[in-house]
Amino acid sequence: MDETVVTGEAGMTGERGRVAAIIGGGAIGSGWAARFLLMGWEVRFFDPAPEAAERLAAMLENARRALPGLHARALPEEGRLVICATISEAVSGAEWIQESVAERLGLKRKTFQKIQEHCAPAAIIASSTSGFAARQIQGCATRPGQILVVHPFEPVYLLPLAELVTSEENPPRQIEKAEKILREIGMFPLHVSAGAEAPVAGRLFEAVWREALWLVHEGAATTEQIDEAVRMGLGLRLAQMGPFETCRIAAGEAGMRALLARSGPGMPEGRPRLMDMPELDQALIDRIAAPSGAQSGHMSIGEQARARDESLVAILRALKGRGRGAGAHLAAVDAALPRPALDISRPIPTVSRAVPLDWTDYNGHMNEARYLQAFGDATDRFMEIIGCDAAYIASGGSYFTAETHIRHLDEVLAGARIRIETLCLMGAGRKLHLFHRMFEGERLLATGEHLLLHVSLETRRSCPPAPHVAARLEEIATAHAALPRPEGIGRAVMGAHSQP
Repeated sequence: MDETVVTGEAGMTGERGRVAAIIGGGAIGSGWAARFLLMGWEVRFFDPAPEAAERLAAMLENARRALPGLHARALPEEGRLVICATISEAVSGAEWIQESVAERLGLKRKTFQKIQEHCAPAAIIASSTSGFAARQIQGCATRPGQILVVHPFEPVYLLPLAELVTSEENPPRQIEKAEKILREIGMFPLHVSAGAEAPVAGRLFEAVWREALWLVHEGAATTEQIDEAVRMGLGLRLAQMGPFETCRIAAGEAGMRALLARSGPGMPEGRPRLMDMPELDQALIDRIAAPSGAQSGHMSIGEQARARDESLVAILRALKGRGRGAGAHLAAVDAALPRPALDISRPIPTVSRAVPLDWTDYNGHMNEARYLQAFGDATDRFMEIIGCDAAYIASGGSYFTAETHIRHLDEVLAGARIRIETLCLMGAGRKLHLFHRMFEGERLLATGEHLLLHVSLETRRSCPPAPHVAARLEEIATAHAALPRPEGIGRAVMGAHSQP
């Protein structure tokens, strides 16, 4: 069967022509496909299961809705997706090959042998396995050093962790290349030592899972109580700091050494043996399956996935605003995303981003406050361009907004890719007069007109800007004075008797 283009235009390739092959299209494999595709790569997808394409389409719908809104800048143009009939078609010419087939060692080894028959020797071959060490999956391989473990957390398109597990067979240059590519697609590579038998996060989750099974087995807690304990406390705390940092705070001024001394050589008496699993007999299965199903049975799996994504986006964006945990990583990803080229002979692109899920209201479209935030971000970017950046503000000068007028012209929904173009109407003395226009494609969504005054942060009174800021502002204002004036400049709120 010929390659089938599922999305994207024929003839297009990913950013810089980069190609990723995805072998196996379950939740993890489809999540990898979404991550690479939305980061601008061409994705070649192989999974012989009849339902694979439908599953991938559903995953992409969720990813397109959620991932772009995490970032304050627009992601690259979406890459081209190609459904392949064979592994050989998928891996030929691929730079990154992600294997996500079932957790059976024999199947994985057979898959790697097939991949290596047709892929480039320099390609990265990564396994999504959570159950096998790198040295195990490298067994029987033609080129064992080409294969390594890259284990993500689901949903792969949102959560940045990618545990990179290697063996002595993997050369340092290959490991460095893998880490670089993972960072380029927004992941956080965590290189685990060659002696690791399983990814770190996977082992930690297994420990929590074992203890959860013991709690149900002993009748100490229900499935709902366990989930609530994680949702309402443990999970929220661990979202921004790990167990050691958490315990360091708990230790107080006495420090971790004193805390560990108080804890004694082991766990308190009477605690379950955490490395053991209770027998999963039918009685325990019944005590887990029915209650856990009742907890969320009012929602379909698709609805649950979307609700999970909305919550993750909100948590990650909150952490990003504080520079904590995974949020700090996301801020670094934003900083690395390219900005549009600056051409002051035209209206200046100051914002290019997707509308986040948490910017919408009860009507399903962007709420009024977020229009102001978007235009405020555009003003901040314009200030950076004229030299009123963080260093300048720290030195004691800035611009304060004196007046704002926003016109809401068309509806904009979550996930929409918006851009704002800024026209400088006046930049002289202490005054800065800006006119922003917000677009989705060529559709005008809103305008924002803003008058700002330069102030001294010491006296909190207006004052002239520094010479370098004034000169750059005058240069842009002069260039923009020759441009056509868009409709809407100088408009006031329409009176009750006016026609809309």
